[in-house]
Amino acid sequence: MKRAPRIGIALGSGSARGWAHIGVLRALAREGIEPTIISGCSIGAFVGAVAATGDLEKLGNWVESLGWQHVVGLMDMGLRGGLIKGDRLISFFERQFVDRDFTALPHLFGCVATDLHNGHEVWLREGSVSAAVRASIALPGLIAPVWQDGRLLVDGALVNPVPVSLARAMGADLVIAVELNSDVVGWAWRNRPPAGQGGEPANGNGNSNGNGAAYWSRKLLARFGRNGKPATGSNDGDAGADSDELPSMLSVMQDSISIMSVRIARSRLAGEPADVLISPRLAQLGLMDYHRGAEAIAEGEAAVELALPAIRRVLEQR
Repeated sequence: MKRAPRIGIALGSGSARGWAHIGVLRALAREGIEPTIISGCSIGAFVGAVAATGDLEKLGNWVESLGWQHVVGLMDMGLRGGLIKGDRLISFFERQFVDRDFTALPHLFGCVATDLHNGHEVWLREGSVSAAVRASIALPGLIAPVWQDGRLLVDGALVNPVPVSLARAMGADLVIAVELNSDVVGWAWRNRPPAGQGGEPANGNGNSNGNGAAYWSRKLLARFGRNGKPATGSNDGDAGADSDELPSMLSVMQDSISIMSVRIARSRLAGEPADVLISPRLAQLGLMDYHRGAEAIAEGEAAVELALPAIRRVLEQR
């Protein structure tokens, strides 16, 4: 008898946009499509690890209730290696979803990190799951890197933002990839809020008004004892010298990271294509908009609806 194909899913990087992975996995499950092999990078590693334990709905319920106050509460500020240490977030992960060894997971799971010393791609598939996730989410400049087995590890998005190759290496016959940044580059500049609007969240669970990165920049600076207001300085005649024309710190970071991720992802996916590529429309979500989880989840579900004909066609061919 013909063996049913082993379905793998590669969950890509994208910071707060990564909550869309929950919607993707939910929608696939409703259609009876449940991957048995999960690979993840960065936020994809975080969601993928929870999915591999069978606690996806628990994570989804928490994300949908998440307010910006909770997001700030998970930030443990530091000055060595990154603005955020990351210990508080991983401690939450371990308390809520119980750290396990990779061998104890109901589904095969692996995630990607980058060796900061030599730039090598590192596949994490052994030992503590939470330690592996902590390495994979270490976004340079934002979350501090970690030492693991003599290597200093940072975010896997530097080398493999959508780890299709890892899913195949773990034995997947068919790989569904989820890429979160396809429509991001340039979006913020095409949709800048009117002058004077900082993009602060409307309420605990509400959407940001405009560019939320400006708000999070002020929040981070405030935690360092800075007021977060742009320096006025003197105008030396340069048209760009007016500080009001400069983007916020996190705007620069998120746009730079998005450009990098999109370019690397396109290159890797061209050489290591997935059988089906799902691309939720998430450009309206900023780097730190973790409080907009319900919106991201809905976009993930909508993207699966669009991709279902292609998924069914590939399944029939196998």
